Amino acid sequence: MTTEEIALPELLIEPDRPVLHYWRDVWRYRELFWFFVWRDLLVRYKQTVIGVSWSVLRPLATMAAFSAVFGILAKLPSHGVPYPLLVFAAMLPWNFFANALSEGAASLIGNANLMTKIYFPRIIVPAAAMAVSLIDFVISLAIMAVLMLCSGYFPDWRVAFLPLFLLLGALPMVGGGLWFAALNVKYRDFKHLVPFLLQFGLYLSPVGFTSELVPQRWRLLYSLNPMAGVIDGFRWSLLRGAAELYWPGIILSSSLSLCLLLSGIWYFRKAERVIADVI
Repeated sequence: MTTEEIALPELLIEPDRPVLHYWRDVWRYRELFWFFVWRDLLVRYKQTVIGVSWSVLRPLATMAAFSAVFGILAKLPSHGVPYPLLVFAAMLPWNFFANALSEGAASLIGNANLMTKIYFPRIIVPAAAMAVSLIDFVISLAIMAVLMLCSGYFPDWRVAFLPLFLLLGALPMVGGGLWFAALNVKYRDFKHLVPFLLQFGLYLSPVGFTSELVPQRWRLLYSLNPMAGVIDGFRWSLLRGAAELYWPGIILSSSLSLCLLLSGIWYFRKAERVIADVI
């Protein structure tokens, strides 16, 4: 029997699969997701002198700088809370958001060789890249616990709401990460734009100061920054209500964050059909 006589099965890869089938594929490839998470975690600190200690030193250095500028020099109010704790409580969600968004935006370009060789749901790549930042968040949360223990400042019942505010922070993170990951494939300028936006957003967000300093008439407009309400929520949860919860702003930012997440998924699915060709 010749090669021509052998009936070979046909394999049709459909990148634009129906929604239900697509998410079934994502679940089927869950082991690949965990592989990417483990690989990215190892690569992040490969050939570094102090390894994972960077996850400890970076937030501590930022906390010291913000505490010196806003707490000592500017003498901004801290509502009776040690200023380093006030800053570090805000850095927990912000660093998680910024690191995950940055890693997610660059994830497809970093895996370009894999994109063109095999089929799998491409959303796994940015999702895994963003999930790695959760490890840094857990480390930073442990540092926060040590700082609170050393300061004799312990949370109360409000700490039970911390996972809720973490979830609210994950909405714009995932949505924005998917948008930038897809856009970065088509427009490489976004690899320069994302760090600029994050640096700009750091100073617009209430990390080194409290949201109460924003005039009341501007609070709702200020809440268009999705991380403003999340940062206030972290401070409220960890520091015994030291930050005021501005509910109209939290509702507004949460609604916008949900829209960002849904639109990010929609745009990524749309762009996914041509990622292998463009990348």
